Amino acid sequence: MKSKSQLGRFLRTRRALLKPSDVGLREFDERRRVPGLRRDELARLAGVSESYYTRLEQGLSLNASVEVLDALARALRLDETEHRHLYDLAGVGRMAGRDRARRAPAPEHVSEATRRLIDAFGDTPVIVLGRRSDVLAWNRTGHALFAGHLDPSSPDDPARRPNTARLVFRDAHTRGLYEDWPKKARDAVGRLRLAVGRYPDDPLLAALIGELVMHSPEFTDLWSEHRVRAWDLADYRMRHPLVGPIDVTQQAVQIPDEQGQRLVAVTAAAGSASQTALTLLAQATAPAPAADPYPRPATDHPTTLSERL
Repeated sequence: MKSKSQLGRFLRTRRALLKPSDVGLREFDERRRVPGLRRDELARLAGVSESYYTRLEQGLSLNASVEVLDALARALRLDETEHRHLYDLAGVGRMAGRDRARRAPAPEHVSEATRRLIDAFGDTPVIVLGRRSDVLAWNRTGHALFAGHLDPSSPDDPARRPNTARLVFRDAHTRGLYEDWPKKARDAVGRLRLAVGRYPDDPLLAALIGELVMHSPEFTDLWSEHRVRAWDLADYRMRHPLVGPIDVTQQAVQIPDEQGQRLVAVTAAAGSASQTALTLLAQATAPAPAADPYPRPATDHPTTLSERL
């Protein structure tokens, strides 16, 4: 995936979403040949020449300065997530002095510290996602909530790891989990857009995008919009085959020192029916207690300490 062409497409789609009235420009009765702002209008708002902005959209101008990118972000009314994505596509650090490594990322694995963190969540459903939205690890209830139909050991094998974007678009079980599936689909695509901006040289990410474009018209339509979604909080109503409807919050936290990895924990409102459903799911999927290897014979009266000795 060429980041410069991605930058041009992102600018074009964001420009097309703005009307002159959105940015304080007068609208006349003329018939506009393009949706949204024209290139010259946006260039004027950002304080750059039309020819320079045109070269940016066409991927012909390299090394746009931070000042120009900030001006474009303001003119396009980008939010913080879109602003960061613009930096990524242009190949500059989000903070001054921060360099981006433009090389294929290393293989992903879950550290022992992260596994201990997963254990600390107890029965709260938890999954760890990598930079491509691959499931790198999950606890028992995380597996039961998101993908109980899959082998629980599959995240341990890079060749079999579930991918949440692939599941959303190509797995009937996952599609049925979300009452508002279009919202979940938009979120999945928006997060992949962020990944493409940050890891443009990742061949496995490019292969995943190509697979989804080939097999899912819905993904293709959403991908063409060039929208991005932050990894933060997301509320969904899930319909789980074991415990029924659950209103949950999925909260993503970046894992320190692990490039692109995020831990996603799932909670429900305290005292709600949804919290009860999550508790029931944990109980229903709990391993059976181990049998006592030294069973004691039944007695009609309590044994004394001396008798036990």
